[in-house]
Amino acid sequence: MLLFLCATLFAGPVLTSPLRRSYGNHTHLPPLRFTSNGTFQLSIFEDLHFGENAWDPWGPQQDINSVKVMEQVLDAEKRTQFVVLNGDLITGENAYFDNATVKIDQIVGPMLDRGLTWASTYGNHDSQYNLSRHDILKREHQWPNARTQQMVHGPESGVSNYYLPVYPSDGGSEPCLLLWFFDSRGGVYYQQKNASGAHIGQPDWVDQSVADWFYETNKQLTHKHRRSIPSLAFVHIPTNASVTAQMQVGIDENRQPGINDDYPDLAQQAQGWCEDGRNDPDCVYGSQDVPFMQALTTIPGVMAVFSGHDHGDTWCYKWDSLLPGMNVKGNGLNLCFGQHTGYGGYGNWIRGSRQVLVTEAMLAHHEIETWIRLESGDAVGRVSLNATYGEDVYPATPNTKTDCPTCNYTIITDMPGTK
Repeated sequence: MLLFLCATLFAGPVLTSPLRRSYGNHTHLPPLRFTSNGTFQLSIFEDLHFGENAWDPWGPQQDINSVKVMEQVLDAEKRTQFVVLNGDLITGENAYFDNATVKIDQIVGPMLDRGLTWASTYGNHDSQYNLSRHDILKREHQWPNARTQQMVHGPESGVSNYYLPVYPSDGGSEPCLLLWFFDSRGGVYYQQKNASGAHIGQPDWVDQSVADWFYETNKQLTHKHRRSIPSLAFVHIPTNASVTAQMQVGIDENRQPGINDDYPDLAQQAQGWCEDGRNDPDCVYGSQDVPFMQALTTIPGVMAVFSGHDHGDTWCYKWDSLLPGMNVKGNGLNLCFGQHTGYGGYGNWIRGSRQVLVTEAMLAHHEIETWIRLESGDAVGRVSLNATYGEDVYPATPNTKTDCPTCNYTIITDMPGTK
């Protein structure tokens, strides 16, 4: 019965609306599918920050060690069927115009070696003066296992906005789970400067046009198939709801296990922007992510949203109420961080990857199993995102630190040549 329910949640061909046009040669790939045991598991790698200080000896060593983290995780999690690269693939500030995206080839190597496919969201460090999100997408699609797409093409929409269906174990052609990917943008505009010669900041939230696309696409799917479809969402920068949960309610180490070290400095969408649209560091928060939060909480079936960006946070919080100071009410959506994967970027928390497991039986109850697989081989923070999450008690997550074992940071030099 549960398999039948899964198989009937979604039927028919993909939409033909202009909003569904996508970039990338991904149609040759077989569809994502639950295993014969009725399971679907994915690994999230985030904040990889490849290409950092590539001119110093320690820069390439960071990337070599980041690859090892990915390999260790994938070898430990042999049930992984799919990988999400959840933003900040490259430290774009350190990229040169002529070869800014070449690091993508190194990033995707562990997946190619294991026959795994992947899909990406892009982060704020993936948009810099010499680094274009569009060029990252093109570089990804030089490899056959890329599923990253672009389904929204507005001038301020970003790039990595799309969805992927996951099909049932019985071989049916009607998907029963959707994976939504959103572009929270940020960084600076590619090859643009203002009149004074300074780089121009790019808004760091999911654009209104993308929230509109999310509503419209879901509406069409729901109308066509006469039911809502369980789904998971991925976006690099978290929304204001995560900040408010942390600051106004609090994160309990046993009820929301995970590292909570980016406190009180958790970075969010629309940070450093004013309500009138000005990019000003004196403005703490401009509220431009409200339309996206409204979409996440009012579109039926969204079980969890997974973010990165804040390297020192790894918890999940069930947003099931109106939090203090907010005007968007939670509906039980789980707000989750992953684990800093790369040896680039700030912080020395142990590297790893959030694992997400859904079964066909769990879909009927909108439940998710999730944990962090560390480079050490340990699994920590294992929780069930179910009806009682937030009440159930779990072991606290140890706050372990590691340093790049082959990096000599005694020599740090400025970026040579023309930026």
